[in-house]
Amino acid sequence: MKKSSLDSSQMLVIGAAVMVAVLVGLILPVVAGLLGDSYARLAALPVLFVLGGIFIFNKRLLLVLVLLLRASGDIVLESTRVGSTGASAGLGGAINALIVLIALLYFIEKPRLLPPKAALVWIILLAVEAFGVVVSPNPGSGIKTALAMSSYFAVFVCAFYVVRTQEDFRYMVRLIIASSIIPVLYGIVSIGLNAGGGFSNFRLQSTFTHPNILAFYLTLVISLGLYVLKSPTFKLSPLQRYGFVAYMGVLFLLLLLTQTRSAWAACFLLFVMYGVLFERRYLAYILVLCCLALLVPSVQQRLLDLDAGNTVATYAKLNSFAWRVYLWESALNWMSPTRYLTGYGVESFGYYANVFFPLAGNVEWKAHNVFVQLFFDVGVVGLVAYLAVFYQCFRALVKLYPKDRLAAGILICALVDYLVVSASDNMLSYLAFNWYFWIAMGMGWSLYLSQEESGEKAGAGSVGRPVPVR
Repeated sequence: MKKSSLDSSQMLVIGAAVMVAVLVGLILPVVAGLLGDSYARLAALPVLFVLGGIFIFNKRLLLVLVLLLRASGDIVLESTRVGSTGASAGLGGAINALIVLIALLYFIEKPRLLPPKAALVWIILLAVEAFGVVVSPNPGSGIKTALAMSSYFAVFVCAFYVVRTQEDFRYMVRLIIASSIIPVLYGIVSIGLNAGGGFSNFRLQSTFTHPNILAFYLTLVISLGLYVLKSPTFKLSPLQRYGFVAYMGVLFLLLLLTQTRSAWAACFLLFVMYGVLFERRYLAYILVLCCLALLVPSVQQRLLDLDAGNTVATYAKLNSFAWRVYLWESALNWMSPTRYLTGYGVESFGYYANVFFPLAGNVEWKAHNVFVQLFFDVGVVGLVAYLAVFYQCFRALVKLYPKDRLAAGILICALVDYLVVSASDNMLSYLAFNWYFWIAMGMGWSLYLSQEESGEKAGAGSVGRPVPVR
C-alpha cells in the first residue's frame, strides 16, 4: 500500500520552504528599493534564490557548498551590504540565516545526535548574549554580534550530523582544506601585483577583509594539513604527498606575508605542541624554520617594532602591543565594579571607547582581546559562559585522544591556538574563520561519539597514530 502522507522530514523541509518564500515575498519590495544601481547587490537576489532552491532539495549539499566557498566570499559579500554601518545587512546575513535554519532542521529531525552538554553551554552563552543585546547602548551592532554567535553555534551543531564516521571526518577535513584553494590563488595574484613595490609595508589579505583573518584561517588549514600528512588513514601516493607538501609550503609563505605576529606565534605553538606530543624532531625543524624566517627583512621589522614605542607619553607613537595594553588598562580602570558581573551590554566596548580611551580619535575601537571584550560587554557571567564552551570541547577532545591520538592532538592544538590569539585580537568578529574553527571542534566531538557508539574501543588508540616519538 502506498503511503498517503509525507514523512515528518519532508513536512519540515516543505514548511521551511514556505516560510522562506513568505519572508522573501514580504521583504523583496523593500530590498529592491535599497539595492540601487549596485551590480553586486542586484546579483545577490538571484544568488539567494539559487541558494534557497538548493536548501529545499538538499540542505547537506548547501552546507557543503557554503563551507567550500565561504573563505572566498568576504569581499563579495561585503559589497552586497545595504543599510547603515551599525545595522547593515546583505547576502552574507541571508547565508547565515540559512545555516542556522539547516542546524535547526537537523536537530528537529534527530535531536538525540546533539549531546546535551554541547547544546547547554552554547544556549547559556547565547542567552547571556541576548540579555547583553537588550541592555546594549548600541543595539544595532549588538544584534549583529549575537546573530554571528548564533551562526557559530549552528555550524558547530551541523558537525554532529555530517560527521558520523571516520570517513565523514576525513571528508570534512578535505573540504576545509579545499576551501583554501581560491584564497591561495587570489593571494598569489595579489603578491604578483605588489611585487614591484616591495613587501616592507605589504600585508596580504587575499579574499578576506583583513590580513589577520587570513592569517588565523591559514593557521587552521595548516593544522588540518598536518593531520592529512601524518595520518595513515589518508593513503597518499608519493606524488600526492610531494604535491601536498608543496601546497603547505605555499600556505606558510602566505602566512608570513600576512605580517600577523600572533598568527606566527600560534603556528609556532602548533608545531611545538605537535613535536612534544608526537615527533620530537619537529622541534628541530621549527627552530630551523624560525631562524630562516628571521632572515626575512619584513619579519625582522615586524618583530623589532615591538621593541619601540612601549611608553605612553605626549606625542609618543605606541607600537601595536603597547597600544593594546593601554586600551585594556583604560577600559578596565573606567569600569564600575557594579558592572563586573553583567557588563555594559553587547558591543558596548566600542560605544564607550571614546569616553575611556584617550587615543580613541572618534573611532569605536574593539578591545583586540576577546576576554577583555567579553568582560566589559557581558561581565564575568558572559566570560565564564564563553570559556565553558571551550572547556566542554576540550573534554571531548581529551576523550577522543585514546581513540584517535592524531586527530585529537591536532584539534587540541587548534583550540589552544585560538585561545592564545584571542588575547590579542578581535576573534569574535571574524565570522568566516569562526565557522571553520567551530565546525572543526564539532567534528572532533562527533568523531569521539561515533567511535564510542560503534564500539571501536579495542585497538582504537592506533587509529590515526603518527610516526612514534623519537
